[in-house]
Amino acid sequence: MSDRPDRATEEPQTDAERRRAAGEFVRGRSGFRTAIGEDGDFPPEPGRYHLFVALNCPWCHRVTLARSCLGLEDAISLDVAFPNRTLDDDPAGPGLWEFNPGRIATLTGETLPECTTERATGQGYRLAKSIYEAEGSEEKSLPVLYDKVARRMVSNESAEIVRMFGRHAAALGSALPGDARPDLYPDDAALKAEIDRLNETIYVTINNGAYKAGFSSDQAVYAAAFTDYFATLDALEERLADGRAFLTGDRFTEADLRLFPTLYRHDPVYFVRMKLNGARMLDYQRLWRWLCRVYALPGVADAGSLVHCRQGYFGRSWNNVVPLGPERPMPYPEAYRHPDLAGA
Repeated sequence: MSDRPDRATEEPQTDAERRRAAGEFVRGRSGFRTAIGEDGDFPPEPGRYHLFVALNCPWCHRVTLARSCLGLEDAISLDVAFPNRTLDDDPAGPGLWEFNPGRIATLTGETLPECTTERATGQGYRLAKSIYEAEGSEEKSLPVLYDKVARRMVSNESAEIVRMFGRHAAALGSALPGDARPDLYPDDAALKAEIDRLNETIYVTINNGAYKAGFSSDQAVYAAAFTDYFATLDALEERLADGRAFLTGDRFTEADLRLFPTLYRHDPVYFVRMKLNGARMLDYQRLWRWLCRVYALPGVADAGSLVHCRQGYFGRSWNNVVPLGPERPMPYPEAYRHPDLAGA
């Protein structure tokens, strides 16, 4: 079984610079693509691996969800960057992830308790960029999976990190017994194919589609992304019409995990920040109940933070002011504990 999801679930790079110049948001590809257990360099061992993440980032949210759902919190350590990147006056330059637990969030007027220093490399780096520079790389993105024994980066591709956590959960030191641990990518050919198809659609139109809508500067590109995003939500709403609990049936799989971070952000962040104001998740009764069902799974609520999301997305807008709502019919994330709110 491969730890590498199909490359169709990545952003095509054809004419990337021309497309960016024309106003399209084009996501780059991750450069570190090694896998735990694949060639012997990175054996699956408890306590060996570490994650560098930012809790506002949906790609990081994938891996923190996998870590929590699979019972790997004690086996895989974690450092959390501040949700806003460095500013123009930073000596290292703007737009860099930093591990700075003393930084004040404009939303709360206080430090964020989840934020940490960098504790895995032995160097106490302030910037995620420095972890890459130690490997001779110019990349600077999160998440990063790091080997504390070899002092090397393993992977910075979230989909592959999720896949390898699922494959090696027991050997990595999961605290959950096998019958209590979700099988995110079951060893069933038909189900794998269904998950792969869902992953591709969800990535293109929902996960990356939200960024196509929110961060492109071309009206036609935005409009196409907006249309595709809501068309997929409509299709997923219909998919749940037969009463199934999750996207592929009665079990929580990788497809659900990869959809959740975007829909978790939709009402409180993306509706405004990504200009995805066609409808709220609350307007989709089945998807709302699905969202609440996933949120109620063990470990899910603790794997993300809407404070970090609000601070991270709106704190990088032109005036750095973070909206306080929505507060009706109920503040978020408390609303996710109330599936009966759908249609309110």
